[in-house]
Amino acid sequence: MRLIPSAFRQHSCLATARARVPCRRGRGQQGLAAVEFALVAALLFTLMFGVIEMGRLLWTWNAAVEATRHGARLAAVCDQNDSRIKAAMVQRLPALTSSQIVITYLNPPATDNTCTAANCKAVRVALTGFTHQALIPLVPLNLTLPSFATTQRKEFMNSASNEVCQ
Repeated sequence: MRLIPSAFRQHSCLATARARVPCRRGRGQQGLAAVEFALVAALLFTLMFGVIEMGRLLWTWNAAVEATRHGARLAAVCDQNDSRIKAAMVQRLPALTSSQIVITYLNPPATDNTCTAANCKAVRVALTGFTHQALIPLVPLNLTLPSFATTQRKEFMNSASNEVCQ
């Protein structure tokens, strides 16, 4: 039997069987798959939570725009300062509070909120100070959305005979 230096010896089961040494496959590789999975999974879950949170942010943004649009529509056809206007906006975006909603009745060139149902020209509904709270685990992230405002011309401004305001 020829002696082969250890640097050139093949590490296969056949070569070790001749030397009466038990065959060990993948020596030093026992935890490699777990380590690779941990590295890839961390990146994958970070990306996945980022995509989900971005989708939630866009949904909240759209709901805020829709809430101001709906509030302006109701303010243009319902009585001035009707409580159902803010309630309908909160229904569109449940995380919204009525203190974040500003309804302004416009009668230019007069001062805002000085008009009556007879002489108002338009109504502006704004949403200010709304904060989107992220649900990413272990990362407390709050994003303050910009102010949203919708202005609409006055139409009827009478809740009594209007089914939309009921």
